[in-house]
Amino acid sequence: MLAAERRLAIAEAISGGAAVHTDRLARRFDVSVETIRRDLLVLERDGWLKRVHGGATGLDQARPADPLAARRIRSPRMLRTQGSRAIGIAAARLVRPGQTVLLDAGAATTELARALPPSFHGVVVTASLPVAAELAGRPSVTVVLSGGRIRAGDLACAGARAWSFFEDTYADVAFLGASGLDAGAGYTDPILDDANLRRTMLAHAIQSYVLAEISALGTVAAHRIAGLTQLSGVVSAVAPPAELTAALHAAGTELVLA
Repeated sequence: MLAAERRLAIAEAISGGAAVHTDRLARRFDVSVETIRRDLLVLERDGWLKRVHGGATGLDQARPADPLAARRIRSPRMLRTQGSRAIGIAAARLVRPGQTVLLDAGAATTELARALPPSFHGVVVTASLPVAAELAGRPSVTVVLSGGRIRAGDLACAGARAWSFFEDTYADVAFLGASGLDAGAGYTDPILDDANLRRTMLAHAIQSYVLAEISALGTVAAHRIAGLTQLSGVVSAVAPPAELTAALHAAGTELVLA
């Protein structure tokens, strides 16, 4: 991973005022503590964080201290947008005509739906209103929406009705979002309902790919969804930390770099 990519990942991790620890970042990115300290110094200079003993804390609504800083480091939101687009395009290449495809909610899966070629024909099953809206006008695609309570933030169907729907749904391939993907803990999520829903979607697809943005790589969330051996592949815009890359290889899980 390049220094710029590592600093972007740190910037995303501390967005909204979160704290990071120097030694944990060094293990996550497989670099020295001194390297992380230099990264934090650069990020503090550009107005993204405040260094403290043992790490740093993010600045809520932080902005670069000078206009030229935007050229050196992009905001976490821009990073997510560009990373999501690259991941979606790469994941769309894994879809085959005639398949039944499960698409999770999220920016990367929405970009995947947008990147499906006009020649694609098949069935797309989703809990995401944005995904459904992307594909609803295509005559060769049958779009099935799960139903359930609409969540305001990401316009996803949630709750017992959505989970029950996917309990009775089977597919050729599933593309799932990720909040946590770690060498030891595996595939995890901070929200119990989302973890249960994704676990069901994964279990009911012949193949399953996790679309992992920078913030998920090397991160452990509260609720375990699956081990790495249960995943067909991981699609990411950047190379994961060395430990995670080795674990994916050992598990026989394909790593697709966008």
